[in-house]
Amino acid sequence: MVRCSRRHLARLCCPFVRNPFASPLWRNHAFVRVWSAASISIFGSLITRIALPLVAILTLGAGPIEVAILRSIDLVAALIVGFVAGAWVDRLRRRPVLIWADLGRAVLLGSIPISFVLGTLALWQLIAVAGLAAVLTTFFDAADNAYLPTIVERERLLEANSALAASGSVAEFAGFGVAGALVQLLTGPITIVIDVVTYLISAVLLLTVRRPEPPPPPRADREPVLDEIRHGIRLVRKDPVLRAFVGSQMLMSTLWGIFGATWILFALEELDVTPTMVGVIAGVGGASSFIGAVVAARSTRRWGVGPVAIGAMLLAALGTLLVPLAPAGLPLIAIFFLLWQQLIADSAVTVYDVTETSVRQSRVSDRELGRVSSTFHVASAGAQLVATIGAGLLAEVIGLRLTSLLAPLGGLLAAAILYWSPVRTLRDLPVMDSRPPAKVVVDLERDQPVGA
Repeated sequence: MVRCSRRHLARLCCPFVRNPFASPLWRNHAFVRVWSAASISIFGSLITRIALPLVAILTLGAGPIEVAILRSIDLVAALIVGFVAGAWVDRLRRRPVLIWADLGRAVLLGSIPISFVLGTLALWQLIAVAGLAAVLTTFFDAADNAYLPTIVERERLLEANSALAASGSVAEFAGFGVAGALVQLLTGPITIVIDVVTYLISAVLLLTVRRPEPPPPPRADREPVLDEIRHGIRLVRKDPVLRAFVGSQMLMSTLWGIFGATWILFALEELDVTPTMVGVIAGVGGASSFIGAVVAARSTRRWGVGPVAIGAMLLAALGTLLVPLAPAGLPLIAIFFLLWQQLIADSAVTVYDVTETSVRQSRVSDRELGRVSSTFHVASAGAQLVATIGAGLLAEVIGLRLTSLLAPLGGLLAAAILYWSPVRTLRDLPVMDSRPPAKVVVDLERDQPVGA
């Protein structure tokens, strides 16, 4: 039964392989456990992303300012602790960080339904829980990015990231699809219990991974945290490939910041699209992301890593342009434009994300990857936060349609940065260390000083 289930899941999330179950990736038990843990926890997190603002609005009577704080707190946490998280993750073994982050988020979110049942739930508690959970998520994300190359050969990172993105897209489609109904059926605070359970399951699955990690650096070799953070930034700044990708990532985040600040209001107020149809259109985005994850590895094998990343950015810009071009007063045609935006832009951005993450993981050494990933994360979060706030203010002055016209510029400039860099000629993953993960562990442990 387990064998059949795993074969079915492999076909679902990795259909670009002729016989997915025969792929070495799916015979890698450590990866299968990590993939399962990620898929389950993403599903729960997406339910909470819908349920938490609804708890604030429907249960506690929160207004626009409080909801805006809840929705932006992830970006704020990334800006505040992102660099520190990357530096500490490079000092530690990554799997325990992942497990403790899952357990910590389960405890924090579990306090919400408990307080609701006891009649003590307050808005300050929601904001505090969201903020602390966002800090743990920042550490989790830094460790997660750095952990994958320790269990998967770097030549297979594109395939692994594609599988993770595919299952994440399925979780997005399912999570967003059922979240509203669950809140209506169970109430928002009780719906959050689902997320608590998924974090606990994720922690248990990660506990079963027995693949040894490379040892952390000895204490004597550690530099002050600020020096290590500066080293991570310097690695990105001096590497022309990483420098181009971080610039492109910031511009893509600018695109999404403008898009996120304008498109729902634009659809509701100027295009007369119903709230139900907005939810359906957003669900199409999840299905589109799945398509992007499926074709990412095949596309890079055919056309090369760099050309695919550039093409994905151009498609993201083209798709986003459909939003301000949607005609007012013709709801059916407007819906057609919005649906195609989701189909084109979401799949393209997923292809780009898979490609960029794989390049970063294959190009950076194990004990520097946390800091490099956090540098990308902080830069992206900062750009998105500024773009979101700026777009909201600008829309008050020039209107939603003209403001949303600025979003495609982010994709066009991102593609230009990649094109005028060494990324344009990058065909294969730039694997700097071709040793299998197990060999890396043995070599590093052998080189460790006695007593470290």
